[in-house]
Amino acid sequence: MASTTPLDIPPAPPETRARPKSTGRAGDKIFLGLSRGSGILLLVIMASIAVFLSYRAFIAISKDEGNFLTTLDWNPAGDPPVFGIAVLLFGTVVSSIIAMIIAVPIAVGIALFISHYAPRKLAAPLAYVIDLLAAVPSIVYGIWGALVLVPYLEGLNLWLDQFFGWTYIFEKTEIGVPRSLFTVGILLAIMILPIVTSVSREVFLQVPKMNEEAALALGATRWEVIRLSVLPFGRSGIISASMLGLGRALGETMAVATVLSPSFLISLHVLNHGGGTFAQNIAAKFGEADEFGRDALIASGLVLFVLTLLVNGAARLIIARRKEYSGANA
Repeated sequence: MASTTPLDIPPAPPETRARPKSTGRAGDKIFLGLSRGSGILLLVIMASIAVFLSYRAFIAISKDEGNFLTTLDWNPAGDPPVFGIAVLLFGTVVSSIIAMIIAVPIAVGIALFISHYAPRKLAAPLAYVIDLLAAVPSIVYGIWGALVLVPYLEGLNLWLDQFFGWTYIFEKTEIGVPRSLFTVGILLAIMILPIVTSVSREVFLQVPKMNEEAALALGATRWEVIRLSVLPFGRSGIISASMLGLGRALGETMAVATVLSPSFLISLHVLNHGGGTFAQNIAAKFGEADEFGRDALIASGLVLFVLTLLVNGAARLIIARRKEYSGANA
C-alpha cells in the first residue's frame, strides 16, 4: 500500500488561496485614523466649550454680589450687580417635568400602536408623519403655540382650577392669557413627542419574535404579550428615549420665548404667569446686554450645559446596560 507524503497533496487552486495579510491594511489604517481623529476632535471641541464657558462664568460670578444659586433677581447691569439662577433652574426643571409627564405615556402608546396594533399599510405612513414632526423648526412650534395653543388653553386652565385647585399646584390666582410654565410644558411635550415615539418604536420592533410567539402559544392575549414580553424588554429603551426627549426640553429656546410671559418669581402655581428658563432668558437678554451681562448669561448657560450633559450621560449609561441597544453584539 503506497504511503502518502505531503508532497502528494495537490496545491490549492489560486482562487482559494489565502490573501496576503498586507492587503487592506492601508485602508484599515486610514479608517482607524479618521475614526480616532473624529473622536478626539469631538472631545477637544467639548473641552474647549467647557473651558470657554467656565472662564467667562468665573468672571461674572466673581463680581456677583448675590448668591448665584439662590438669588431670585437678575440684574447684572446694576450697581452692584446682583443675579442668580434660582428662577431659571426652577422654571427649566418644572416645564420639562410637565412635558415628560404628558409626552412619555402618549409616545409609548403611539409606538406600541405602530409596532404591534396598526396594519402595515397604516403603520408606515403614520411612522413617517411622526418622524416628520421632529424636523419642524422650533420657531414654527412657538408661533403655533402663541396663536393657537395659548388661547385654547384658557378653558383647560379654568377647568383645572375648578376641580384640582385644591392641590395648590393647579390653583389659578391670576386672570389673563395663560402664558405660564404649564403652557410651556404642553408645548414642549408636543415637540419631544416625535423623538420619544421614534426611539421607543425602534426598541419595540427589536423584541425577539420567539418571546412573543411563545406567549401567544401559551394563550396570552395581545395586551398580555405586550405586558409580559414587549414592555420588559423595552424598559431601558423607553427610559433612554425619555432622557433624550428631556435633553431637548431642557434646552428649547425660541418656542419657550414665544409662549412664556417671563418674570423672576418662583411660584408653585403653574397656571399663573411668570417663571423663566435658561435658554429663554439667554435668548431674550443677550442682544441688549453689555459685556458683563453677557458673561452672566454665559454663566447661566454653563449650568444648562452641565445639566444637559448629565441628562444625556445618564441616557447613555442606561443604553449601555443592555447589549441589544449598545451594539455590543454587532
